[in-house]
Amino acid sequence: MFIDEVRIYVKAGNGGNGCLAFRREKYVPRGGPSGGDGGRGGDVTLVASEHYNTLLHFRFNPEYRAGRGRHGEGSNRTGREGESIEIPTPVGTVVYDADTGELLHDFTRAGDRFIVARGGRGGRGNARFATSTHQAPTEHEPGQPGEERRLRLELKLLADVGLVGFPNAGKSTLISRISAARPKIADYPFTTLEPNLGVVSAEGERTYVVADIPGLIEGAHLGHGLGTQFLRHIERTRLLAHLVDVSESSGRDPVQDFEIVLRELSSFSAALLEKPMIVVAAKLDAAQDGARVAALEQLARRRNLPFFKISSVTGQGIDALKRAMGGLVFSAAEPSRQPE
Repeated sequence: MFIDEVRIYVKAGNGGNGCLAFRREKYVPRGGPSGGDGGRGGDVTLVASEHYNTLLHFRFNPEYRAGRGRHGEGSNRTGREGESIEIPTPVGTVVYDADTGELLHDFTRAGDRFIVARGGRGGRGNARFATSTHQAPTEHEPGQPGEERRLRLELKLLADVGLVGFPNAGKSTLISRISAARPKIADYPFTTLEPNLGVVSAEGERTYVVADIPGLIEGAHLGHGLGTQFLRHIERTRLLAHLVDVSESSGRDPVQDFEIVLRELSSFSAALLEKPMIVVAAKLDAAQDGARVAALEQLARRRNLPFFKISSVTGQGIDALKRAMGGLVFSAAEPSRQPE
């Protein structure tokens, strides 16, 4: 099961109370105040982990509480600190405050850590209040409460190329052809119900990641079909590959399909239209009417978009498409690299 949005509750540990005590021992005259400080409460920390690829584990355990600090004791003994907890979360998770909507953190690399709730400070014991003029203090402090928060976690897959298009446009077949991913493939719409990732080998030892998301239909921004709930997974991509079914079996006009999907992308986020895009005429092996392919190619030229014709069944054009996507991905990544 693919879960990409959850709400959880986190509570850091409370600080321990400071102790009120006086040292009374045989042969120790005027022992004085000896109340120790309370221990600090434990923190709650989110840690990005490559061992998780969904937020499913949060569904079964939506509450996380760190340990409280122990109270201070006599003989100036400080209480033990509360046990902190670390919560693994997938790389690509975005953390929001569920009450205010504030963006708290964005996990973009494995091992990234973020303290979402800090433990309370331990209270001071009465020994801390002793002075030359106040030698028998009875003041002591309670521990401070730990932070508590309700969080909303969203998972955005980290991919280089996002495949978009109508349902049954051939996205799943393409990703299975160019990578080791094996998504469900069938001859009916909406066979892809959750995003799939595939790692594509480029020239040399370089690789890039392709994301296949469920298909879009007209009115997706209104909730039609599967809606636009999965489009967040291509917000981080460097390149969009727009697959258009040019076969007659679809019963639709390829140019109209292209324009409909562009409108749905724009309704979700105008930033998606600013990403580099290539147009891919898919299912070329089943296309009998060359005019349909030519009309789509002409549209791509008017928009200054690279155009490719492929058949995932016969393999026609697949290698050229892989090289083109890799070249665009790697060239887009170069400017972001800063010299050390």
